[in-house]
Amino acid sequence: MLNINGLFLVALILAFILTGFLRRYALASHLLDIPNTRSSHSIATPRGGGLSIVIVFLLGLPVLLWMGDLTNHTMWALLGAGAWVALIGFLDDHGHIPARWRLLAHFIGAAWGLYWLGGLPPLVFSLSNSSEIYPIDLGWAGEILGLFYLVWLLNLYNFMDGIDGLASVEAITACLGGTLLLIVGTDIADAWAMPALLAITVIGFLFWNFPPAKIFMGDAGSGFLGIILGLFSIHAAWLAPQFFWSWLILLGVFIVDATWTLARRLIGGEKVYEAHRSHAYQYASRHYGSHKFVTLAIALINLAWLTPLALLVGFMKLNALLGLMIAYLPLLALAIYFHAGTRELDLCKHD
Repeated sequence: MLNINGLFLVALILAFILTGFLRRYALASHLLDIPNTRSSHSIATPRGGGLSIVIVFLLGLPVLLWMGDLTNHTMWALLGAGAWVALIGFLDDHGHIPARWRLLAHFIGAAWGLYWLGGLPPLVFSLSNSSEIYPIDLGWAGEILGLFYLVWLLNLYNFMDGIDGLASVEAITACLGGTLLLIVGTDIADAWAMPALLAITVIGFLFWNFPPAKIFMGDAGSGFLGIILGLFSIHAAWLAPQFFWSWLILLGVFIVDATWTLARRLIGGEKVYEAHRSHAYQYASRHYGSHKFVTLAIALINLAWLTPLALLVGFMKLNALLGLMIAYLPLLALAIYFHAGTRELDLCKHD
């Protein structure tokens, strides 16, 4: 435990210091996020600070392997996929990569991670109240589903990184829930070390990113978090099938908002690859005039609503699919209430 605690302390300090250096670099290089009509901020702000999360977490993985808290296959899954996705995001932050090539790169990263984890594990799809678990192996269809799941989670995390501190708080709260799930729900020693390390690392970054943010995460950081959290959920599902649904519950705010918004934009005939500010969290931040209020409200939803439900599902006190529906319905109601996916022009006409 002392070794683990020492690693966590070093990760926290390194992430904090490195983010400060990256902020200086961004200012000196004029790597700024300039506000426009689709932005949720009003002041030019340095970006690319999420690279500190990438560097510190990836450096921590070999240490966890050396400590015996991580398997070789899991390390290569996280290290390869995470570094690749972060590199693509870094290049896009410094220039522009066409959407089709970014998407191809994302599928390559997802395929790497999925391969090293052993593919998508058998999952539970029953609505029965029985405590018996009958996982279903989806075979090759599961591998395809796993690829699209990881790529979607990667991209939705990028979509949801739009106001100060939100992507950081989501990662921290989800990882805390995942850590509790693994500590209490498995007898595998230190299986919780990976999500705990990521949470600690993101906290070091959050000191600079909390509203009002002094630096933004950038695509390198947000895409990295999306793919790593997705791989966490698949890794957890190999330990216990119901843990996959627990992770979907923990990430519910981002999944529901991004998916509902995308669906509405597709139905409306909009170009979904273009930047916009029609997510529920963006409408909420403009409605309340505060990034901090919305970020803290979502942290509260995650900790007080989603985490308990995720733990109940993980400990088999609540059916997995039923728990997912209970968790998502209020989130969907909030997305509808805040007009997620609706163009502001349409709202003005309606008013």
